[in-house]
Amino acid sequence: MHKRITFKRMEHSSVLEDYANQQLAKVEDFLKNERTPVYLDLVFEPSHVHAHHKIELRVKSPSYDRISNYEGTDFYHTLDRVIDVMYRELLEEKKKHDDEKKMRGRHDEFKKQR
Repeated sequence: MHKRITFKRMEHSSVLEDYANQQLAKVEDFLKNERTPVYLDLVFEPSHVHAHHKIELRVKSPSYDRISNYEGTDFYHTLDRVIDVMYRELLEEKKKHDDEKKMRGRHDEFKKQR
């Protein structure tokens, strides 16, 4: 699994990076059985004009290609939101793939009965 945390137009913060790694563990756990390569790309981008900072998380793997981004005033709250949204989207997509597999198998069984 390839993980990259980028700080655009801001100083590197080891405290923020540690917190991000802690929060990304949930997504990493979800993707641990995924075929390789798996890329996680987290980008912190502060706004120097407005009070809203932007965080973007990209997940790229053979099965998933998702982007989650959010803007907010607090980096920690915004990061929590981005991670939660990404985790929920990955769960929904996995459920959708599993349902498609089940239906494909059932469809073949019904064809044989005819």
